[in-house]
Amino acid sequence: MSLLRRIEQEKGEQHIDGKQAARESKKEDPYAEVKSAIHKKIIEKVDAKLLNDTAEEKKIQAKIAEIVDDTLKEKEIYLSRTDKQNLINYAIDESIGFGPISRFLFDESISEVMVNGPRMVYIERAGKLELTDAQFEDNNHVMRIIEKIVAPLGRRIDESSPMVDARLPDGSRVNAIIPPLALEGPTITIRKFAKIPLDIGKLIENGTLSPEMAIFIEACIKARLNIIVSGGTGSGKTTTLNILSSYIPDDERIVTIEDAAELQLRQEHVVRLESRPANIEGKGAIHIRDLVRNSLRMRPDRVVIGEVRGGEALDMLQAMNTGHDGSLTTGHANSPRDMLARLETMVLMAGMDLPVRAIREQISSAIDIIIQQSRMKDGTRKITYITEIQGIEKETITLQDIFLFQQTGMDDKGRIAGVHKSSGIRPKFFEKLQNARVHLPSNLFGN
Repeated sequence: MSLLRRIEQEKGEQHIDGKQAARESKKEDPYAEVKSAIHKKIIEKVDAKLLNDTAEEKKIQAKIAEIVDDTLKEKEIYLSRTDKQNLINYAIDESIGFGPISRFLFDESISEVMVNGPRMVYIERAGKLELTDAQFEDNNHVMRIIEKIVAPLGRRIDESSPMVDARLPDGSRVNAIIPPLALEGPTITIRKFAKIPLDIGKLIENGTLSPEMAIFIEACIKARLNIIVSGGTGSGKTTTLNILSSYIPDDERIVTIEDAAELQLRQEHVVRLESRPANIEGKGAIHIRDLVRNSLRMRPDRVVIGEVRGGEALDMLQAMNTGHDGSLTTGHANSPRDMLARLETMVLMAGMDLPVRAIREQISSAIDIIIQQSRMKDGTRKITYITEIQGIEKETITLQDIFLFQQTGMDDKGRIAGVHKSSGIRPKFFEKLQNARVHLPSNLFGN
């Protein structure tokens, strides 16, 4: 056997051994029988409708604690105060929470929870992945939690529809995918949202952007410029979009459009729209594009689209070009230039046979600013570019960076070191800011 093949074989064996260890790491549960008895009693004695009623949460917790106490007495099982409380917490999590991952959902330091089958649960903390000691009993246990999440939303997940996007009551985004598509068992990914939304001050403190960039972004929102926040998965686009929308004046009517509602706008006059998947017969789907078209008949002052990823890009550009200024959205891209290329592709996905020149003219006249956000190697999120779309020359859309992040190295703790700075160039739309009576410091652009 060649050396290369032997190395590959050893790697494969190590990979299998690691997974096998994870599968076998579950110890025999000494309380399995009593847990089963408690679960049956909860089903018998607690009204199922009350389990989803947050207003009755304290009463339900007290009732579950009473059931646990009675069950232990019946079975003549005597536990320490700590073990008994752990058993009560388990019963509460299974009944009105989300099982073994409930504790992670209440931990503010955790930003993401990833369930890779019943034996492997990862979390993201401070931008880094950690393997936890949490485990589900089996695949059916994971399935029960998924169904608990999606059922109140009218969504379903089964072999005929093995993928679903949903949200938790606090707005956290959930994606679930089950066998036969997920080979290791039902998989859950939860992107958590902070109970107290971040504000621009917190982003400045975290180094996501500079105070000068914050002043500039606020001015652009108030002057009703059309803005796209672009970036990769997990780069913080939706968080930034939430903060941008907080600058919209309270006297404006805002219509938000999303696949799974997760924006947390603080204004009073907000109409929230959410797309709908097809039913079990494959009918009744309402797509983002349908909602964008409908929103234009709702007299919006601002249209905020959670993310453009398809043909709705064409309707969005047309709306921006026909008087709906100040619109905001996000998109997946690695750079401002990539975002333009993606927009072209998405417009073509609308099924309109438009020439590339016409598409680029639509983009250049509709979009004013691209805010590029990136997740750095150390797990931090930073706005790396604020770029102006200046127009189109021949067949090329011209871009000009207004602010950018310049990395200078790594500090002693392994974190990215760098500075946000102005390019020194005043944007072409500066006169538009002045006409909107938005005043900026004279030295904001370094001149």
